[in-house]
Amino acid sequence: MKDINPAAIARVHAIVHPYVRTTPAVTLSGSDFGLACRAVTLKLEQLQHAGSFKARGAFANLLMRNVPPAGVVAASGGNHGAAVAYAAMRLGVPARIFVPTVSSPAKTSRIRGFGAELTVTGDRYDDALAASGEWARSSGALPVHAFDQQETLLGQGTLGRELAAQVPAVDAVLVGVGGGGLIGGIAAWFAGAVRVVGVEPSGAPTLTEALKAGRPVDAATDSIAADSLAPRRVGDLMFPIAQAFIERVVCVSDEDIRKAQMTLWERVRVIAEPGGAAAFAALLSGAYVPAAGEHVAVVVSGGNTTLAEFSAPR
Repeated sequence: MKDINPAAIARVHAIVHPYVRTTPAVTLSGSDFGLACRAVTLKLEQLQHAGSFKARGAFANLLMRNVPPAGVVAASGGNHGAAVAYAAMRLGVPARIFVPTVSSPAKTSRIRGFGAELTVTGDRYDDALAASGEWARSSGALPVHAFDQQETLLGQGTLGRELAAQVPAVDAVLVGVGGGGLIGGIAAWFAGAVRVVGVEPSGAPTLTEALKAGRPVDAATDSIAADSLAPRRVGDLMFPIAQAFIERVVCVSDEDIRKAQMTLWERVRVIAEPGGAAAFAALLSGAYVPAAGEHVAVVVSGGNTTLAEFSAPR
């Protein structure tokens, strides 16, 4: 935890900044969504390279670690794999990505489109992670972990740095939680200066269960957002950061997430994948109730979906 701090995040920002986009932060009135809070800022990270915040951690890994001739290997629900594939393409290194069968066609298509070798195996992220570990051992490729890697956390933390510069007066930041790389990096940047609130699908409460147990433990992985917010457990590296700097974690239903997707489209013309809309679902559903004068930032973390997936009835 001591190596994942604002100073280290600032140094990593200088390294990855030429390779990632500064994504927009759009501030709206709370009344636009029927909320009593003063303002809601949407941090539109679905506009990032490869369609999610994951590009930040991917470039941090590939630029800060020694990549062998065999290249890199990653396991992913889809977004991390697309980001690693994109970063590898930009930097001219080989990449092999392992994803589970739950990974959406939008994500597997992006991985292939960026030139990476793709292997689909197992039902969930942990199955893909095990297969990627075997490939790393046999090939000599560098493993790039989706969330439990120092460089990954520092890279994701650059989103917090960017948001703080765009919205200096923010009171709270809502962040979707899967393995915890994004919220761990953001919480490390703010270090208690603002409220950081995690949002999880009720069917995949990884951080909720970890905080109850006092350590990362296995949790359920059943959600509409299973391809981005449902590893079996949160990372070891992020957990002490969560204990120190995350105010609380709330859970939202799949129905809440779907409603958030539709509201983002209908009110703001923003398309988000289920995992990307989970944080916003906490506001709409009342899982997080802001104070009347509060300025809340919501990370819209990814947009890797297709028209058919987005518009399909649930």
